[in-house]
Amino acid sequence: MKIVAVTACIVGIAHGYLAATALKKAAAARGIKIKVETQGGLGVINQLSAEDVENADIVILAVDTEISGPERFEGKKVITVKVSETIKDADSVLEMALSKVG
Repeated sequence: MKIVAVTACIVGIAHGYLAATALKKAAAARGIKIKVETQGGLGVINQLSAEDVENADIVILAVDTEISGPERFEGKKVITVKVSETIKDADSVLEMALSKVG
């Protein structure tokens, strides 16, 4: 199972980065490979490559604002959740993603 994610909060200072950390920690606990791109005040960090997206089984968008490059996820299974939901319970977000993959 390979997951890619993008996190972005409105202000772009902290919450998107907290959501990224929460997703990475929850995925590691389940033995799931995940790559998380953050978009915020520092710009785009850990940008997903075209290969990352192509090889992903699902995309998680933990966002409270518009992101750059949403068209790269066309044709992929995508779930969209709030940043706060991801920070509070990243494991449930992963569970939701896994259930969509089947």
